[in-house]
Amino acid sequence: MTFVSDKINSLPPYLFAEFQKKKMELEANGVDVIDLGIGAPDLPTPDFVIDKLADEAKKSANHRYSNYSGCLEFREAVADFYKCHYDVDLDPNTEVLTLIGSKEGIANLIQAVINPGDTVLVPDPGYPVYRTGVHLAGGKIVRLPLDTENGYLPLYDEVSPNALQQAKLMFLNYPSNPTSATVHLNTFLQAITFAEKNNIILANDAAYDLVTFNGYKAPSVMQAPNAKGVAVEFGSLSKSFNMTGWRIGYIVGNKEIIQALATLKSNLDTSQFLPIQKAAATALRSDFSSVAANNKVYEQRMEKLHNALKEVGIYADKPKGTIFLWARVPKGFTSMSFANKLLAEAGVIVTPGSAFGKSGEGFFRISLSVKSDRLDEVVKRIKALDLKEVTN
Repeated sequence: MTFVSDKINSLPPYLFAEFQKKKMELEANGVDVIDLGIGAPDLPTPDFVIDKLADEAKKSANHRYSNYSGCLEFREAVADFYKCHYDVDLDPNTEVLTLIGSKEGIANLIQAVINPGDTVLVPDPGYPVYRTGVHLAGGKIVRLPLDTENGYLPLYDEVSPNALQQAKLMFLNYPSNPTSATVHLNTFLQAITFAEKNNIILANDAAYDLVTFNGYKAPSVMQAPNAKGVAVEFGSLSKSFNMTGWRIGYIVGNKEIIQALATLKSNLDTSQFLPIQKAAATALRSDFSSVAANNKVYEQRMEKLHNALKEVGIYADKPKGTIFLWARVPKGFTSMSFANKLLAEAGVIVTPGSAFGKSGEGFFRISLSVKSDRLDEVVKRIKALDLKEVTN
């Protein structure tokens, strides 16, 4: 008798968890490991958000279950945010749903809208949870290719007509994890047209929508005409307000899709702790000066590391958003062999591009999630490596 389901047995290990195991082993042997793998901000949550959490946590009324869809105060704050930043009107009662972080929302959305055997178009390279979510829902994954020559825009023409006919759902992710690619509204206009033509649900993962620099402002898919007819968009406070561990996010858009996800979630969870939701509402109604300060820090780190990598012959596009650099591995290495070399010989964790799909091979992702002096140490260690071409 086996105690584990077939879908779990066939699920590949989560790569970030595997690297964390290697990290612990090295640290146990006295190695000073610098982790640039997982995208977890090292900057603190703003004090005014923490103060709001503390105040609300003292109120006994907030110790009860939340409304299944999330408290109205948070959903109204999301709607106000969209109106203020994107000039998009949302009904907080039907077009906004609270999530326990966007990661769970993405996985549960797939369960809520596809049937076993349905096809989902997944960006490649792209966030691994899209693929694992489809796997767990019994769906079929079809690659939506992205490549550096085209600025990591969706290559719709490379999806076969047969796959399009069977597709039920499509994911996009801009600003992009892992590639840090950014787009203008025209990309979303084309995506909505494509989704309408092929009767496909469009889900845009906008976890990094506020983490931008160099004067760039990320658009929302909800700004596209008719977006509410076929699209939803995920948002998160994890990166913009350094609230990864708080687990708070949202989904907005098409009422029918929102209701389907709400129905599923009402049978699985009772939303997030009320004081967290109310603190998140305060964050979304702030002046966003804390976000601007964070972005300035990330931009400085990006410039430092981008220039240093260039000095040792490692090329990366200079991004306008996210907390990542997406760099080419040196000649002669695969994504995994280079990541393993950095970990074993330099004590530096990066994420191999192959973790994000077939099109990620030949690249690696660096998270800008450590302080400037630690980045200096990373640069020092990389410069000390022998990066000559290997043949194995």
